[in-house]
Amino acid sequence: MKKRILGKQGLEVSEIGLGTMGFIEGLYHTGTSKQDAIGVIRSAVEQGITLFDTAEGYGPFTNEELVGEALEPFKGKVAIATKFGWKIVNNVRLNETDSRPEHIKEVAEASLKRLRVEAIDLFYQHRVDKKVPIEDVAGAVKDLIQEGKVKHFGLSEASAETIRRAHAVQPVTALQSEYSLWWREPETKLFPTLEELGIGFVPFSPLGKGFLTGKFTDASQVKNSGYLSAFPRFSPENIKANQVFVELLDEIAKEKGATKAQIALAWILAQKPWIVPIPGTTKTNRLIENAKASEIELTENDLRKIEDGLSKIEAAGDRYPEMFKPLTDE
Repeated sequence: MKKRILGKQGLEVSEIGLGTMGFIEGLYHTGTSKQDAIGVIRSAVEQGITLFDTAEGYGPFTNEELVGEALEPFKGKVAIATKFGWKIVNNVRLNETDSRPEHIKEVAEASLKRLRVEAIDLFYQHRVDKKVPIEDVAGAVKDLIQEGKVKHFGLSEASAETIRRAHAVQPVTALQSEYSLWWREPETKLFPTLEELGIGFVPFSPLGKGFLTGKFTDASQVKNSGYLSAFPRFSPENIKANQVFVELLDEIAKEKGATKAQIALAWILAQKPWIVPIPGTTKTNRLIENAKASEIELTENDLRKIEDGLSKIEAAGDRYPEMFKPLTDE
């Protein structure tokens, strides 16, 4: 698989990564066993994937342990990104942020052990903490970098202003945020700042939480997928309205001899050379399908056709439920 560089600090990774949140037991009702999960993650390495995304809050803690065990044989050959910033009490992640500098350093120490590494390749603030100045957050990560416990600093779902303030203290290597054919706000709100400062972009949910693959055609399928039913875009009426995105992808996919997921990922890769999407999956066949999106070249005519199609449609429903909105950095 081809490689890309995230940030001016030179973090080189595969141009498609793997998000591992889906391996949290019960999240998507997948019932994936630990050994099967390890098998999928190791299959990703075989496909040339070198960027793996996890977080202490996934589980909590169990996802980092899984990723650490799965990738231990590949030390030095892969990059593991993890995150800090949630308040976790009695192994329960609260819907409350905690990015106090002392807490960040505690999280780093614990994550190093769970991931079985000497240094965290990319350490993101999971969500902006409005109670803690971003300069203090960046300063804490800067200390960890100087101590050799962290290699690169990242932010997630941060605004352009927050990114600039953090970057002035400790250069930001990558921003993680949602981005896909049906959520393009980062193009106007974030891309100019990222390009100016030389910061990489790591989109999560590049397949629209699976919607853009054509997986969801009615509400019953959403009910079988755990937490998605809380998201407005997955309400029965919005599932129906948003099928226009799937139809557009299907048309292009048939022309290119590819799948809808591959076209959605190839489209993201075509936007900027410093973008590395991290689609998540718990199935090896889907993993291979996603990885092969790296081989698809969309022509100018293909991209124009997609853009023309997108200009005529608009996603129905907000991307987040009301309970998540207080945690957005706006």
